[in-house]
Amino acid sequence: MTKTASSKSYTPAIAVCFALFFMIAFVTNLAGSMGVIVTNQFGASKALSQLGSLANFIAYACMGIPAGIILRRKGYKFTALLAVIIGLVGVGIQFLSGYVESFGVYVAGAFVAGFSMCLLNIVVNPMLNTLGGGGNKGNQLIQWGGSCNSIGGTLAPIFVGWLVGGSIADASVAKAAPVMIIAMAIFALAFVIIMLTNIPEPHMETPEEKAARLAGNAVKDAHSPLSFRHFVLGAIAIFFYVGIEVGIPNTANVYYSGLDWVGPALTGTLIGGYWFCMLIGRLVGASIAGKISSKSMLLFTSALAIAFLLCAIFIPESAAVKFGESQVPVSLVFLMLCGLCTSIMWGSIFNLSTEGLGKYTAAASGIFMTLVCGGGIIPFVQNLLADKVGSIQSYWLIIICLAYLIFYAVAGSKNVNKDIPTE
Repeated sequence: MTKTASSKSYTPAIAVCFALFFMIAFVTNLAGSMGVIVTNQFGASKALSQLGSLANFIAYACMGIPAGIILRRKGYKFTALLAVIIGLVGVGIQFLSGYVESFGVYVAGAFVAGFSMCLLNIVVNPMLNTLGGGGNKGNQLIQWGGSCNSIGGTLAPIFVGWLVGGSIADASVAKAAPVMIIAMAIFALAFVIIMLTNIPEPHMETPEEKAARLAGNAVKDAHSPLSFRHFVLGAIAIFFYVGIEVGIPNTANVYYSGLDWVGPALTGTLIGGYWFCMLIGRLVGASIAGKISSKSMLLFTSALAIAFLLCAIFIPESAAVKFGESQVPVSLVFLMLCGLCTSIMWGSIFNLSTEGLGKYTAAASGIFMTLVCGGGIIPFVQNLLADKVGSIQSYWLIIICLAYLIFYAVAGSKNVNKDIPTE
């Protein structure tokens, strides 16, 4: 019988997963927040400003399936330790890019860091879902972990915005160095904590399976996660979702930071507000996920996000509200509020997509991570559109992605392959 998250022996493992969730968002949002800096220091266009995020997320496409194999063969602890070492190296390369004045070195660092983020996601999502016992409780535990993710996501753009200051003309990688030093310190601390923590290995291959694999006698399974329609459609939903989550704040950050009457400091604070809204949404989601289905949560939040985006698109850019001594664009406020909606989407999609997969869960998680590359591809495409039709109008692409999530919640998430053995 599977132990649940309430089991006392699993508490340290859950705490480690929550800490890793924090690191994933902090480092990922560091790449997105740096888009403001590279437009100034390296003269990048809006589209090229997203190359750091693109490199970060393309690493998922390269590492997703291999990471699933590593998880299966080496287990959660080894995979997590490998991830934090790679993350430390990746952020270190980005740190050096400002001093060697090289955009290529910066993008390379973001790419290396992306390998780390992929490995970490491979570990924390199936592990939390398993420790929660699957179903609504598994989703609930992922939502709590997502709250830690939102804290990391909130802090990164705020720190970068404050360090850059009130004018984009002052933006440089060197100014953001303290944030990268914090990230490297987090990785170093996490390595020590993971080393000292006893982590259960529910999806690691058995000694018998390892012996059979090494002898070349491993039984070829007639099925895979791709045999399940609801998983395939869910993997596509993850591709769109991560693009939505990243595209909304990244595009807004570059656009509003370039407006003289807004600037990087205020914009960074409000983009941090987007991730703080995600924290609020995840806390609320975690408290109700045990009673409300993942399908209902995904449907409601996708529809509400479309409503917020329509408000942002059609409200005049000049419309503003007073915030202290500053004027805040109303359209940016609606984009910030989208964080309330994107907050619970990952957990809901993951829960719906892996429900009923059984022994295919670890492999499914690897495929999932491959499709996370949407977090780099969609914002890049969105900012290509922004260079052509304007940043605000580019949000129609995000609305189309949200429409797919509505389809998945309504029809695509139903498991129609229950005849496939999963034990």
